[in-house]
Amino acid sequence: MFPSVGLRAVLRSSAGVFRDSSALGAAVSVRPRACSGPALFSGPAVNKGSFAVPPPVRHYARVAKKKKTGPESHLDDLSPTMLKMDYAAVPLAQSTDDLVKRLLSLELANHREKLELKKEQLIAKVQRDENDRNSVEVQVAILTARIRNYQEHLQKHHKDKANKRRMLMAIDRRKKLLKNLRLVRFDTFEKVCEQLGITYTFPPEYYRRATRRWLAKKELCIKVFKAVQKQRAEQKMQQRLGTTEAEEAKAPQAQTT
Repeated sequence: MFPSVGLRAVLRSSAGVFRDSSALGAAVSVRPRACSGPALFSGPAVNKGSFAVPPPVRHYARVAKKKKTGPESHLDDLSPTMLKMDYAAVPLAQSTDDLVKRLLSLELANHREKLELKKEQLIAKVQRDENDRNSVEVQVAILTARIRNYQEHLQKHHKDKANKRRMLMAIDRRKKLLKNLRLVRFDTFEKVCEQLGITYTFPPEYYRRATRRWLAKKELCIKVFKAVQKQRAEQKMQQRLGTTEAEEAKAPQAQTT
């Protein structure tokens, strides 16, 4: 009997403590944390209870970037409807279906096949006859097609040292051929340069490394040349003055006589 009465008294006292703590918690208002820095989200914040919920972030689509247009290729003048070089002389390829013509045309050809056709076009401009394949003019045309292909490749891949070396070797070879052709047959040389669009520049008389000693010697020679020119100009002026004085001295003598 006594233990049950004491247990009831303890439970009543603990229930009263819990009621007081809940009342105290309701009286105290929980404030949300204020952001000291600038607002991270645009738009009004939505309050749910005692915490601020930011609005959803909207991901807008980016502006489409314009594609960079590369340099003009020397193969742009080739029509995509032209047949490949292996099928151009076949009469059956001219009368086939449109789908087959498209498969055999340059529209679906790779870069090597287009380059071969361009090379044949350049050769046809300068060759002596239909069977000419080893003359100087044909060799210049082949080297010109290679050089332009290397130049187009190096504009996109400027760190390709191997192809740059091959291009310089082809340029040197073409220079030697054009130099010999200019000395032997000047009319053919002019025709080749005009047909292939080559601008020939004359090489220097000699190649010399510009050292400091050579630059100092050149500067001294220029100074000496200018001093000599100045001295000669002064001598000419003195001679002119002497002739004028002699003429003036002869003039009164002629009047007296």
